[in-house]
Amino acid sequence: MDPLTRTEQTLAAAVAAVEVPGSPPRLGAAIRHAVFPRGARIRPRLCLSVARACGDDAPELANAAGAAIELLHCASLVHDDLPCFDDADIRRGKPSVHKAFGEPLAVLTGDAMIVMAFEIIARAGATHPARLAPVLLTIARSVGAPVGITAGQAWECEPAAVLRDYQRAKTGSLFVAATIAGAAAAGADPTPWQAVGEQIGEAYQVADDIRDAVADEAELGKPINQDIVHARPNAVHELGLNGAVERLQALVAGSMAAIPDCPGAGELQALIMSEAKRLKPKKLDLAAA
Repeated sequence: MDPLTRTEQTLAAAVAAVEVPGSPPRLGAAIRHAVFPRGARIRPRLCLSVARACGDDAPELANAAGAAIELLHCASLVHDDLPCFDDADIRRGKPSVHKAFGEPLAVLTGDAMIVMAFEIIARAGATHPARLAPVLLTIARSVGAPVGITAGQAWECEPAAVLRDYQRAKTGSLFVAATIAGAAAAGADPTPWQAVGEQIGEAYQVADDIRDAVADEAELGKPINQDIVHARPNAVHELGLNGAVERLQALVAGSMAAIPDCPGAGELQALIMSEAKRLKPKKLDLAAA
């Protein structure tokens, strides 16, 4: 079964588990609204691709790790769209959760999804207890402080931030979690996979900065020019458009070169190239990326 199908099945089961009698129905609906229809699911696809490259002998744990990372990503988007942060009305081409369900329920939706993420890992890890702790620790670090997505969001509350520190925390941390957790779930040494996640994560954020600068709202499915509006660090603002493109190209090449020698190296390289092409704004020729 391919990584995307595995991820969708795991997420569908996790969301269905909260849509049960006795649970607030609007909370379940808001969670489903936040998770489906899917985005690119690049983080869980990356996690499962690494697990496959490392043998994938514990697919239930790998599935849970990938789905948990996606739930945490979706939760961060729900909170990121709130009026106290971006005040975004649109996400993935439809009303953001706070616009569709109200601000209080949006806060609770994000909170509930964070808890759901760790719950599904704990359940799946019961059959592989030796691997459970490193997977949990890896993913927990990616959402907390000092270098997780919470820290990344907190940099926006500081008077100044170093671009790379900000991007590695807000965006890169979940990509690092994806590669490391994928290897750990399969019982492999995760150390060589950290550099892969770091470079993919930074590339993804640089690409997002480029898209924010040159794409349009219809293409992105969310508001544009948010970094300018909120005075946030941005690769295009710091490096210029050409410099940001060059940085993106270097990161894509570096991430592929960092992949350890393994049977699944070709599949991972194809995934990275596919994402680089998908992220290319229609108004900008990034084919070389």
